[in-house]
Amino acid sequence: MSRPKGQQRTDAEERLKREIERLRQELAERERQIAEQAKRIADLERQLALRQQNSTTTSKPPSSDGLAGRPRERGRRAKSRRNPGGQPGHPGHARPLVSVARVNAVVDLMPDACRHCHHRLHGHDEVGDPRRHQVTELPPIEPHITEYRCHRLRCRACGNTTQAALPDEVVGQFGPQLTALIAYLTVVCRLPRLVVQRLLDAALQIPISVGSTQKAWEEASAAVAGPYQELQDVLPHQRVLNADETGHRTNGDKRWIWALVARTFIFYQIATSRGSDVLHRLLGPTFAGILGSDRLPSYLTYAANARQFCWSHFTRNLLSAQELAKTPAAKRFCREALALQKRLFRLWHRFRGDPHARGAPLTRQQLITKVLPLEKKFFALAGRSVDGANDDVRNLARALFLHLPHFFTFVYEEGVEPTNNVAERALRTAVQWRKIMFGTRSDDGEVAVARLLTVTRTCQLQQLNALVYLTAAIRAHRRRQVVTSLLSKCKRSPDTVASAGIDGPTFDPPHEAGLTTAARPVAVRLNPLPPSRRW
Repeated sequence: MSRPKGQQRTDAEERLKREIERLRQELAERERQIAEQAKRIADLERQLALRQQNSTTTSKPPSSDGLAGRPRERGRRAKSRRNPGGQPGHPGHARPLVSVARVNAVVDLMPDACRHCHHRLHGHDEVGDPRRHQVTELPPIEPHITEYRCHRLRCRACGNTTQAALPDEVVGQFGPQLTALIAYLTVVCRLPRLVVQRLLDAALQIPISVGSTQKAWEEASAAVAGPYQELQDVLPHQRVLNADETGHRTNGDKRWIWALVARTFIFYQIATSRGSDVLHRLLGPTFAGILGSDRLPSYLTYAANARQFCWSHFTRNLLSAQELAKTPAAKRFCREALALQKRLFRLWHRFRGDPHARGAPLTRQQLITKVLPLEKKFFALAGRSVDGANDDVRNLARALFLHLPHFFTFVYEEGVEPTNNVAERALRTAVQWRKIMFGTRSDDGEVAVARLLTVTRTCQLQQLNALVYLTAAIRAHRRRQVVTSLLSKCKRSPDTVASAGIDGPTFDPPHEAGLTTAARPVAVRLNPLPPSRRW
């Protein structure tokens, strides 16, 4: 018996509803899966783009570019038609002749016969001055060994014996110059201790153990402890400081090596923290000068009277955001910000008087007048993007919007650079040392590295001979005398240098008495923002 037509219609509608509901659920599940896959694809694309970035768009060093990412553009974008090397007509470069006073031996050469007719020549037929040709050679290197014989004498009064004592500067089995050379090879030349041992044995014929090189290193560190502490004491009184930090390892434990660059010296310290507590310890609760740095939170939370944020970091952030941007608004922000940055640095190069800068040189007031409209454009650009959808663009816009005056301190203050490159270059030496030596092994090793890097890099900055300075410091340390300060330089004659016990070429060392009148800390008062900037 067949079912009524009404009942059949109802059953069909029910089946159709169930099928529609099933298809809806299946469609919703497919849409969810597609959304998840789209999100995963976007994440993978971002990870791939980040891996393909190089040192031009990140804070990674150029040595880390490797072969995985896109190669960094170097030199000219268009290949030059010139042949490599010196071009025709360029001024020649030759090794200059040293003065006759420095020549150790002179060999006079006379031709025997004419090179044209082969007629015999005589010495009294000389024409004009001889052509001078100098050959520099190392003399036979042999160590200078001094044997001290401490005699024992008997007293006629009491009958007891007394043995002569060694001089104060005679410590261990190596003299001040050899001790300084070991420290110099390890710090400045960045040679491992085993290589230093082999170099001394093969080149200087001085057999030495690896442990002895370590003792020489430690003695050099103790010798420069006084000048190192003097530099640390005057850090809070500097008008301008640039600071940066990078990772370090001590027995596998994480450390941070800090570099603070002043106008006349470079200071290093290895710390267990990357936070602002290191700045508090070195500079005090508040720094009265101008602190140049990147935008790490450690610097943002530290109280400084004025700041200068690094434009190199910000430019790399813009290039990175431009590569990762997907929306037209994000790409437009990066494009406009980079265009303004180029205009800003063209003005800065004209102010510095760079020979390749286009346009007439600018005075400080002209620079301020021309940069002020760019400041306003940066502020307006940041204001339009502080709530953007792109995370990278939003963070950069907020950094500009909140800290805009700290990006333009270099325009208004003398002696301030727009980038933090001086601190990054100072850290490069420490990073190279760390990669070769694989870090340090103890707290004393951290102190020694910081001291010797500070002293040698400061000598290089002041155009002093670091090896000569280390030799003089070790000799003074053994004699329990005050080690020459690095705070100020004075001219010294060769006689004064010789009387001070400094062997080697003359140099202009600083005063031994410490702070001079010109180098004493003075109160630094920085004016607030000029009225022209209060727009």
